Formats: sequence, C-alpha cells, structure tokens
Amino acid sequence: MRDDSVQAARLVDIDRALRVVLRRRWLVLGTLGAALAIAVIITLLATREYRAEATLQINAQPAQIIGSRNQPTPRFRNDDQYLQTQFGILRSRALAERVARDLKLADDPGFVDPAVPAAQRARAAAGRLAANLEVAPMRGSDLVMLVYTDPDPGRAAKVANGFAEGFIAATTENRYNTTNYARSFLQDQLASARERLENSERALVAYAQNQGIVQLDGGGGSGGARREGDGPSAATGDTLSSQTLVALNNALSLATAERIAAEQAYRQASGAAGSDEQMTDPALQSLRAERARLEADYSERLKTFKPDYPDMLALQAKIAEVKAAIARETGTIAGALSARYKSAAGRERELAAQVSQLRAQVLDLRGRGIGYNFLQREVDTNRELYDALLQRYKEIGVVGELGENQATVIDRALVPGSPYRPQPLRNLGIALVLGLIVGLGLAFLLEFVDDTIKSPEEMGETLDLPVLGVVPQLGKGEKLAEQLEDAKSPITESYQSTVAALRFVDEGGTPRSLLVTSSRPSEGKSSSSLAIAQSMARTGKRVLLIDADMRNPSFASESGRFAGLSTMLANASALKDLVVPTRLETMWLLPAGPIPSAPAHLLATVRIHEIIAEAEAAYDVVIVDAPPVLGLADAPTLASICEATVLVVEAGSARRAAVKRTLRRLLDAKAHVAGAVLTKFQPKSDADHEHYGYGYGYGQSAPPPKSRLFGALRRRGLDETKTLDVGA
Repeated sequence: MRDDSVQAARLVDIDRALRVVLRRRWLVLGTLGAALAIAVIITLLATREYRAEATLQINAQPAQIIGSRNQPTPRFRNDDQYLQTQFGILRSRALAERVARDLKLADDPGFVDPAVPAAQRARAAAGRLAANLEVAPMRGSDLVMLVYTDPDPGRAAKVANGFAEGFIAATTENRYNTTNYARSFLQDQLASARERLENSERALVAYAQNQGIVQLDGGGGSGGARREGDGPSAATGDTLSSQTLVALNNALSLATAERIAAEQAYRQASGAAGSDEQMTDPALQSLRAERARLEADYSERLKTFKPDYPDMLALQAKIAEVKAAIARETGTIAGALSARYKSAAGRERELAAQVSQLRAQVLDLRGRGIGYNFLQREVDTNRELYDALLQRYKEIGVVGELGENQATVIDRALVPGSPYRPQPLRNLGIALVLGLIVGLGLAFLLEFVDDTIKSPEEMGETLDLPVLGVVPQLGKGEKLAEQLEDAKSPITESYQSTVAALRFVDEGGTPRSLLVTSSRPSEGKSSSSLAIAQSMARTGKRVLLIDADMRNPSFASESGRFAGLSTMLANASALKDLVVPTRLETMWLLPAGPIPSAPAHLLATVRIHEIIAEAEAAYDVVIVDAPPVLGLADAPTLASICEATVLVVEAGSARRAAVKRTLRRLLDAKAHVAGAVLTKFQPKSDADHEHYGYGYGYGQSAPPPKSRLFGALRRRGLDETKTLDVGA
C-alpha cells in the first residue's frame, strides 16, 4: 500500500509539472528559440580558428651524479609535483615572451594590433600567446600536448612548435645557469673557508707556543684525527707534561711497592722469626745445618761422657763458633735489608715530590688548555666545512659535465587543414540544452513566485477540500445575467455541476442552509450565490436567497431599502413579510435591508438563529450570501449557524496564505465547510481544456476569450439584480 501511495504521489507531481510547463509553454519555447537564435548568430559571426598540437615528453626521473667517489646514483623526485612544476613553466609569461621574441610576433601586424605602442607590443604578444595556449597532460604518462589556437593555420603550427623548442631551450639554459651559479658560489665559499681554516690553525699554533703547550699525538696537525676529549685538558693527556706525569706516576707506584717490600723484609729480619732472605740464604742454611749436626753429636756423646770431658769441651767450642758465624751472617743480611729499605724509602719520597710538582704543572696546563681546545675545535670545524665544500664543488663539476635530458619533442605540430572553431552542431546543442534549462527554470520560478491558486489541483492541495465546481471566466462583452439565462452556457453548466456536487456533501442530500463566502471582496461569491440559487430553483426546489452582506449589499430591491435582514435582526418582524419574490416562481430574496451601524453586533444575537431556522422551515434550501471572511466577524458567525459553507476562490488572484487563513477562521468557528468553488478560471493549455472543458460538445468547446470575470460585483445596480423579478 505504501509503494502504491508513493507511486501515486510521483504521478501527481509529474502531472503537476507537466501542467506548469504547458501553462508556461510560450515562455519555455520563447527562451529556447532565443537561445538557438543567439547560438546561430554567434556561430555565423565567430572567427574561424585553427588548432595545432605538438607533443612533448618530460622526463620525470632523470639520472644525475650525486654523492662522493663519483658513483652514479638515481635521484628520485615526486613525479606529480615535478610534472605540475613543468606544466606551470609551459604556461608561464616568461616562456610566452621568449616564444614571441624568437618568432618576432611583436612585429607581426596580423598578430599584434599596429595601434599598440611599440613598448607594449612584446607584452601584448606574450599575453595573446598565453591566452591561446592549452597545456593538456596525458593521464598516466609523461607526455604533454601543447595545443595552440589561432586564425592563421600556419602561425598556429609555428607557435606550437615554438613553445616546445622554447621550453627545451629555456630549461637547458636554466640548468646551465643554475650549475654555473652554484660553481661560482662554491668557489667563493671555498676561498672563504680556506682563509678561515688557515687563520684558525695559525691562532692554534701561536697559542700553543705562547702557553708552552707541546702536542705529541697530532692534535694540531693538518692531517691528524683527534679523538673526542683529546687535548691538554683530557685525562689521558697528549702533551709533554702529561706524558712525563704519567711516567713519574708509574715510577712512583713501583717505588712505593719496592719500599713496602723492603720494609716488610727488614721488619721480618729484625724479628725472632727472621726474614725470608735469612731463611733462604745458602750460607745460613749451611751453618744452621752444621750447628744442628754438632748439637746432635754433642747430645749423643753426652750420654757417654761428661760435659767436662775434653772431647766434649772441644765439641762445645765448635758449636759456639758455628753460632757466632750464624749471628754474624744474620746481622749482615739484616744490615743489607735495612740499607735496601732506606734506599727504597728515599726513592719513594723523591718520586712523590716530583709527581706533586709535576701535577701542579699539569693542572695549570689544563687551565691554559681550555683556550687551546676551543681553538682546536674551531680548526676541526673549519676543516670539515672546507672538505664538504670541496667535495660538493667536485660533484657539481661532474654533474654539469654529465647534463640531463629533461624534455624531448615526440611529435611536431602540423599545419591544420580545417578550422577547430566554430562548431555549429556543438553550439546548437549547447544552446538547445541551456535554452531548455533556462526556460524550464523561469517557468518553475514564476510558478513558485506566483503563490496564487490557479487550478483546481492547486486549490485541492492547498485547502485539502473537495472542489465542488470550476467556473470559467466570462468572455469579452459577455454578461453574467445572459449567461445564467442560457441553460447551455459554460457558466450555467459549471454551476449546475456545483449544485450536483452539493447533493453528495451529506448523507441527507443537499444541505438545508448553505453559506457562500470568500476570503476577500470581488472573488465572485455573490454571483455564485445567485447562480447556485437559480440552478436549485430550476429543479423545482423552493429557494430563499438571503443577502447577509449588510455592509455592502449585492442584491437590491425597492422594498429592500426600507426593510430586510437588518430589520428582522432589530425587531420581531416576520420572514414572510420581508421576502421579495423573483422572476423564478420557486425563488425568493431576503434583502439586506437598511445598512446598520454595527452589523456584527446584530449577528451576534440569538435572533439570527431564529431567522435561519424559520427560513429552513419555510423553504427547501436557504442560501446565505455572506461578507468576506478576512477582516470581518460576520461570515464565521453565519457559517457556524448554517449546515454547510461553500468557499469561493478566484483563480489567479487569491493567494494561498489568505485562503488558508480563511479556512482556519471558518474551522475555528465550527463551520462545516463542504468544499470550494474556483471562479474566473481561464484554461491556459490543452490539458486544462481536456480536464475542464465547458458547454456541450463534451469538453471540446473553444476556450473563452481572456478578460476579467464578472466585472465589479460590489456596485449598486449590478447585472445580477436584473435577473431578479423583485415585487413590491
């Protein structure tokens, strides 16, 4: 179901769009014709232009020499960025000026207007070249087409080839100029770097001489490489004082070790145990062995002989001699150890004094070495900069000699044999499309700007109410009274259709009381009230037409000037005493009566309910012609009393917003709005004639002439009053 509703809505939108186009067909056709005429004129007046094309190949990845050791390596570029740069050069003003200068176009009267001053001809020629040149890259390749358009076919080919050749020559010159400039620049930089290096080396040597710094490890040499931290202030040291301090410190360490060893040996020798030298001395070992042998022999003999025995005494003497020899040898060794200890201690003290003295000198040297290190770093920096500049200078020399093939002409431009512009079919096609778009756009724009209701479909979409009838516009010279008298006239037929539609408003058939009103004056509500009343009366119904517009009555009669609706609202007059018969036997009129000072106050009383009820009881149908809704309170009050309300809308004049406000006021008053009648409708297309054809012939009658519908309905003595046979 939802898909069916969406499809129906689309069909409605398409149908509405087609109606808009058909209504505005002359605007669309006129715009289309004007566009085609302009295209034909432009095509006929346009100058014939010829187009020549030349093809270039731009090398996006050329080979160059970079790096050291003269090793060729590829230099990669950003292809897209590089190609876009080359395209920009092709479109540049400088290249256009070069081509104009090479081809001498500034002096060609067929290319530059001779009236242009000589000083500005070159610029004018370059401007025309740049304006007529098209740079067209071929997607996915390094090829680019140079397209030039000119009224002269030979000149077009010549200029296209001139741009190709000029581009190659310009890029070659730019590359040479760039290399030459770089070489000159590096020469100046090398000279400056060499001078700075020499000055820094001289300053380093002079500072070392003034401070007495002797560098041993090549710290200031021209070819030596220095480690990080080398110099007079380094911990390892590379000066003479530093080297001497290291040597003395090593000697002091050895002397200290010798003194400690000698002191230990001396103290052992002085003790009871003896030193290692005493224990290991061969003479002492021999004497101790001899003493042990004699003492053993003495002990053995003591078992046999007494101590005073001569042999025993002799043996004791030998033992004493051996002990004396051992004591002498031990004293000799102890004296030697004491002398060695004293010598080692003296050497240690001497070396310690020298180390202390030299350490003070080295510390002072390190303080002076700060300036030396600063000068040394400056020398190293200048040397590295000089070496880098020298290497780059050699590379540029090699690159300049190698060169680079940047662009190549693939196809030279040929002289075109036929003009490129104008293109008649293309121009007419563009004009056809643009004219159709502009025409349709203007049609829909006017339709959008014009917010009036122009067709029954728009009224149905705006009000969401059934359209009871569509009344055509009167032709020129036609009168409403005559049209209503003619049973075959389109006006009569349309109101008869309205009356037929009113029979199906309620289940009970035609409403007993019917209010006819509009949003504003002059929309045809009084004419519609009269026409509906006459149509119903001709069917045999007793119809009462009440003129409820007491501010500006539309129906006049002799008795209505003295008595009418206003009289009945002011007193208890009977309805039968005030109604006026008409020429139709079953139709009567209740005039508005004398114009009161406050009609809204009279209608706000209960009396109006009694009058409508009395009329409904006495007649089959009561039709009330009410004032307009907007700005007045009369119509909503009357609409709340009557069984049904018919809203009259003037086609092409009533605005949607006003009609919506009218409908909102009626609904707020609890009125039963049966539907709407579209008056003064003027068909503007065959589709409107097919949908809303009037008269006999089943909708095939010719449309009425264009004129204002009905004339002024608010004047005294309107044409409508002539149809009323008012009695005394």
